[in-house]
Amino acid sequence: HAREMATLWGNNWLYVARTEALAEPGTFRVLSIGNQNYLVLRSHQGNLRGFHNTCRHRGSLLCDKKEGRLGHSGRIVCPYHQWAYDSEDGALLRTSSFTEPEGFNRSSYRLFRVAVAEWQGCVFLHPDPTAAWNIDTLFQRPTDNFGNFPLESMRIGHRWRTEMACNWKTFWENFNECLHCPAVHPELTHLVPLYSRRIVDPTDVPDWADHTERKDPRYRGGLRDGAETWSIDGSAQGHVIPSLTPEDLARGQTYASTWPSLFVAGYADHVRLCSVRPVAPERTELVAEWLFSPETLEDPGYDRTNVVDFAVRVMEQDARACELNQRGLHAVPLESGVLMPEEYLVKRFQDWVRTGVQG
Repeated sequence: HAREMATLWGNNWLYVARTEALAEPGTFRVLSIGNQNYLVLRSHQGNLRGFHNTCRHRGSLLCDKKEGRLGHSGRIVCPYHQWAYDSEDGALLRTSSFTEPEGFNRSSYRLFRVAVAEWQGCVFLHPDPTAAWNIDTLFQRPTDNFGNFPLESMRIGHRWRTEMACNWKTFWENFNECLHCPAVHPELTHLVPLYSRRIVDPTDVPDWADHTERKDPRYRGGLRDGAETWSIDGSAQGHVIPSLTPEDLARGQTYASTWPSLFVAGYADHVRLCSVRPVAPERTELVAEWLFSPETLEDPGYDRTNVVDFAVRVMEQDARACELNQRGLHAVPLESGVLMPEEYLVKRFQDWVRTGVQG
């Protein structure tokens, strides 16, 4: 676990928050990964900045809350000994001692920087302050199908959190296959009939070419006839995103993943961001954020619980399955499992893990 924290979680871009959560100067978010603690904020000059959440005096945390706002001064002030830092560049502005040691140079005690970048209204950090932002390599499951989603202008309409008794990799393996779908997700397989066949793509079975002309969603993919989106009743309530094409809508759902911390799911009327964070070797935090267009959120007749409740049910079912999987892994004779052909995305993830831990 410590090795993964240092490599996979220490050498990749990690999702922090939506830009709207850091819109005002002084607002901040804290991200804890293993024993590392990061602080991302909007500086007094209006720029996004990131630092290790560590005072240069004797190492205290600077911010002990997950989110909040700096004091009226706009400075980062250590709660332990009151050292103060500039929120723009992390420069040490003040110590709390009557005098300072001979030769003490404040410029040598700036906060440790981390890299920060934005994509479509999402804020990411990289522990390496020199890391280059490259959108072409950020997503292992690419964002090709998200071109018509107005992600940057969408706003958070609901946020949900849970903690699962499983390793973070167990969650990602579950996410990347649908062999479990009929047994674990009865409501989902009713909405997405293809999933009832234990596959995620029509081409995942050997005889897929024999069914290319069939209109049945069990074979062509997409949602069940009459459904528009992932919701309790399948309805988008008249709020289909106008920029989506018929091809976009026919997919029913589309995904992008950037390991190890985020997947993005797109639907006819909303987008769901799901971020993953390891809390301990067998504890994982999952946070979901539902994004809607401002017009949808402003419509008092739109019932967002219709989509939220459906997805929460699916995620709770996944959490239960992941916890069962994790408990079973402790059997003494179990040295390894085996992957079936439909689990090619799991194989891709495991290969990424193997390569990444080698550092």
